[in-house]
Amino acid sequence: MENGISSYNRFLSGDKDAIDEVIRDYKDGLVYFLYSIIGDMGQAEEAAIDTFVKLYVEKPAFKGTGSFKTWLYTIGRNKAIDIKRKFSKFKSVPLENVFDVSDGENIEQKVIDDERRLDLRKLISKLRPEYSQILYLIFFEEFKNDEAAEIMKKNSKQIRDLLYRAKNALKKEIEKEGAVFYGL
Repeated sequence: MENGISSYNRFLSGDKDAIDEVIRDYKDGLVYFLYSIIGDMGQAEEAAIDTFVKLYVEKPAFKGTGSFKTWLYTIGRNKAIDIKRKFSKFKSVPLENVFDVSDGENIEQKVIDDERRLDLRKLISKLRPEYSQILYLIFFEEFKNDEAAEIMKKNSKQIRDLLYRAKNALKKEIEKEGAVFYGL
């Protein structure tokens, strides 16, 4: 996925097919991140589409101050905030029954892992939006704290504090639900 910048640069140089690589590599993670902001899967998908349309139509310059993924997620976050403002009067629908398509050899383990992730996502979606966002960025998208800080427009201390509070809130939610998760 580190070819994001090279694919995007090829697109800017005239290779129209290169944008397909960027979309393929980043769309799923971006949609789930945007869902943590908006709380509605359809609107999260719309925000992701708007993000890629912005790349395609406006062709913003990547300045290289962070990673390409951080830059892309920041654009997506701004689109999600715009959509959230636009649809704030509508009620959101919780994430239900989302599973990854298995392409590995151990399908049974993949299904079990997917179910655990789905359960964890449901629990995370019950938390305050900022808690959901930071947990999703750090644990599902594997951003570093400084990258998450850039995306969420916070400083590193705020991110550390937010992550600490979010983990504690998630632990309480897990205990409340009687679920068992390891590694928190």
